[in-house]
Amino acid sequence: MRGCIIKRGDSYRIKVSLGKDPKTGKYISHYETVGSSKKAAEKRLNELIHQYETGSYVKPSKGTLAEFLERWLRDYAYINVSQRTAEEYEAIIQRHLIPAFGGVLLVQLQPNMIQSYITEKLENGRIDGSGGLSNMSVKHHIVCLHTALQYAVKMGLIVRNPVDAVIIPKTKRPEMKFMNESDVKRFLELAKNTPYYILFYLAIFTGMRRSELLALRWQDIDFGKGQVYITRSLHHLKNTGALIFKEPKSEKSRRAVALSPSTVELLKEHKITQNNFRLSLGYLAFNENDLIFCHYDGKPLLPNTITHNWIKLTKKAGLEGIRLHDARHTHASLMLKQGVHPKIVQERLGHSSIQVTLDTYSHVTPGLQESAARAFDNLVLTGV
Repeated sequence: MRGCIIKRGDSYRIKVSLGKDPKTGKYISHYETVGSSKKAAEKRLNELIHQYETGSYVKPSKGTLAEFLERWLRDYAYINVSQRTAEEYEAIIQRHLIPAFGGVLLVQLQPNMIQSYITEKLENGRIDGSGGLSNMSVKHHIVCLHTALQYAVKMGLIVRNPVDAVIIPKTKRPEMKFMNESDVKRFLELAKNTPYYILFYLAIFTGMRRSELLALRWQDIDFGKGQVYITRSLHHLKNTGALIFKEPKSEKSRRAVALSPSTVELLKEHKITQNNFRLSLGYLAFNENDLIFCHYDGKPLLPNTITHNWIKLTKKAGLEGIRLHDARHTHASLMLKQGVHPKIVQERLGHSSIQVTLDTYSHVTPGLQESAARAFDNLVLTGV
């Protein structure tokens, strides 16, 4: 007999014979407690027997989830994903996942445990105990856990990923915020008196990300063609405090963006001013590899410094709540309102597809639809 079910009190235990151990010659068996349902025990017994007969049976690991997750971070995450993503995974694992069920054996982690974890985090998940986490934050936790456990499946440590059976909380697309034309003028007028005026100007007039702006070099600007070439980004690592330059995640992010005439003139003036300032301090004249936005000694600016200065200016301009990233939304929204084709907007922003652009800026498309309908009416009925 390959296996049997043993009743112990109110629960059922499964025993599956695994044959002889090739090293010791002794018969070995796998035991597993299922619960109070005999039907569930029979189903699990048939699953194990099928796995054994088809060669897909995985010998249960005695390691805990905490041990596995720490090993996964070291052997997989920090090698195969970006440094910043790996750091985010580690923060989730150390602050949330391990304290919640790190002591559970990897093979004993069940969907119901993860489902209870989701409920608990939504109700009281903040580290400081001040309340629950957002649906989006909890979703990030579950995505992290799923990614790690998928690796466990691939390595033959578990048969299936328990996260696959979990119901993940739905997330709402955050409300899109952006500046209108008068807002932009008011904000830039106030920004003129700050060292970050040209950086903020470029953010609004190109839709570039903060990380892309801070990584720009003079060699990335083609003044003759009036274009900027985006080939890398700057990131601040929280764990080490290091500033690192990275290549774009995708080919779509590596792109050329046309500059407006006013932006070209501002950059030309900035180049001359920057070089003269460096020379006045006794530094060598800059070269084409130098950063466009940097400290006087050429060192990169801290991303958070830029964000804090943006926040101060938006408050002063009466635009509190408009984030630096919303400069990107502002650029896209104003272009779409002008009737610029979404494909062009997609290329400027570096979105992976035009569908991403349309979904992200759906708040603009109703107006475009109405304009298109009126234009069609005029063309067909009046010939205008």
